[in-house]
Amino acid sequence: MSQPIITGIASFGMSGKLFHAPFIDASPHYELRAIVERHKEESRERYPNAKLYRSFDELIADPEIELVIVNTPVQTHFEYSKKALEAGKNIVVEKPFMVNAGQAAQIDALANEKNLFLSVYQNRRYDGDYKAIKDVVSENMLGELKEVELRYDRYRPGHSGKAHKEGDQPGAGNLHDLGAHLIDQALQLFGFPEAVFADILTMRTELIANDYFEVLLFYPRPFRVRIKGTVFAKESPYPFVLQGENGTFLQQRSDLQESKLLEGVKPSIEPWISTPEGFDGVLHTTINGLDVQQQTRSEMGNYMNYYEDVYRALRNHGPNPVPASDAVLTMRVIDAALQSSKERRVVTL
Repeated sequence: MSQPIITGIASFGMSGKLFHAPFIDASPHYELRAIVERHKEESRERYPNAKLYRSFDELIADPEIELVIVNTPVQTHFEYSKKALEAGKNIVVEKPFMVNAGQAAQIDALANEKNLFLSVYQNRRYDGDYKAIKDVVSENMLGELKEVELRYDRYRPGHSGKAHKEGDQPGAGNLHDLGAHLIDQALQLFGFPEAVFADILTMRTELIANDYFEVLLFYPRPFRVRIKGTVFAKESPYPFVLQGENGTFLQQRSDLQESKLLEGVKPSIEPWISTPEGFDGVLHTTINGLDVQQQTRSEMGNYMNYYEDVYRALRNHGPNPVPASDAVLTMRVIDAALQSSKERRVVTL
């Protein structure tokens, strides 16, 4: 077997604790060598074999570390990614990739210039509910699609106290935070749009950053994709709605991985969570002239597959699971959406 990838994590906040360290530690293809905590020492208890560094500069100065996880606030992604690449490190960058498309393109170009690996952590591509949507689209179950809505709704009327997400810095706000997931999924499913129209607001009046967004993606044919997110939804419609010439598919956001990780369940390469209880989707369509109405159940997702794909890319010349070029396109849509909302007009891409 190839040597494990010696890995360091740049931060031990929520993403480090939930989405990165548990998976790296559980995989035989990685060695969790170091974690950065500026003041605390929480990582020592969970990962006693990992070194504790107090700064990002210490992390990238470690000659044994091959892969650096840049999971710090998005406002630092450009600086830290640039530093890591210039230090000769391969990197995985947490979403949102950068503050804007200009930064994203620069870091992508630098990685290519240095011939280093750069991937963006879009873990929602590995959700079971997204896979269900992907299967419906790829198998053309609804005929030619006419309208799609992707939503990420929450009920969080209070503020989190996280300035990098809710303050006045560039890159803060719900569009960058959760919209980046939905836009990435839309681009993977339907390609890059030709234009964008957006309505982006701050509904929690005590905050500065946006917490509501509605983004309409225009395509050359008569087809629209609507992307929405709010923090005032105790109840919400189906988060995935696909309407085609032959039928409709409705899918709940039912993937259990994040909730199980919050409960302390340890992930693994093998399936480590159960499928959703009961049915979580509805398919009503016409197939071969027959009317089909059925409830559906999505498969299990596994975020470990992202890191296994990264391993294959680094050790076996496999494809990059989320190349930076994908994230550059996502950032272009985000930039256009912000411009559209500000200027109250359709922005051509």
